[in-house]
Amino acid sequence: MIVTLRNTNSAEVGSRLVSLRDEGGAVALGRVLTLVVLSEDEDSTERAIRTANGASHEHPMRVLVVMPDRPDEAAGLDAEIRVGGHAGASEVVVLRPRGGAGRSPGTLVMALLLPDAPIVAWWPSVPPPRPSTDPIGAMAQRRITESVRTRDPIATLQALRAAYAPGDTDLAWGALTLWRALLAAALDESPGDEVTSVTVIGAEGNPSVELLAAWLRVSLGCIVSVEYSGNGGMRGVVLEQPSGPIRVDRPAGSTVATLSRPGRPDQVINLPRRNTENTLIEELRRLDPDLTYGKVLTQGLGELEPA
Repeated sequence: MIVTLRNTNSAEVGSRLVSLRDEGGAVALGRVLTLVVLSEDEDSTERAIRTANGASHEHPMRVLVVMPDRPDEAAGLDAEIRVGGHAGASEVVVLRPRGGAGRSPGTLVMALLLPDAPIVAWWPSVPPPRPSTDPIGAMAQRRITESVRTRDPIATLQALRAAYAPGDTDLAWGALTLWRALLAAALDESPGDEVTSVTVIGAEGNPSVELLAAWLRVSLGCIVSVEYSGNGGMRGVVLEQPSGPIRVDRPAGSTVATLSRPGRPDQVINLPRRNTENTLIEELRRLDPDLTYGKVLTQGLGELEPA
């Protein structure tokens, strides 16, 4: 069900949500968090809503989408409420301010926040210069950016590095979980064999490639270089050890990788690329600051070597 409200206000939107709950049963009960989406345009709005609807099956939530203000139009607020089949296991409110009504986005969403529930802010396109001091970001326990969606993802990542505050994270980090688990498991099998250097291979301009290299730099304390190859995302990692290299290679377009270790037969491992829904689900599993991400972003990213 989609309900459209013209020339409304946040209090009226909240009242309509309550009435929809009464009409449809426990439509709005059991939400565990409020996800505030700061979108840039209609395309990013619809993409974010689809992603949030999928993630809501694991994390039931209220999704508040705040569109950019339309300053050339008459002052006011239009809203759209989506519940039921149009909202997955969540309830979605799209706020479209105009004529300056969006100058204080915190005021727009305040009346619609779930009581006593964590707030997560998500920028599905271009993030603000400093997410933690953004009006919505300052209210949130977690702040999620999506650097890969920007015009220059690496420059965005560097800007996020300079502006980092505990609670910040980027979906490019969640995309690396399977790679990090695989590499950690491979290294655990030979704990006495020191890693002398690392080469990370992946697409130029992909923030996940840079973040994986930075994580290895922080974790292993050795020289880590990045070799750019192909398009897309991660292609492979080579961990140099005195006993011989550990290699992980995933061909372009493939969902499986080959793990090679000294003295052992090669092993084929399922290693698919994670989509935005999966990475958002993972980020919503923890609402405390991700200190590992913070260390990787602020320390490891500046210590990488060119290949």
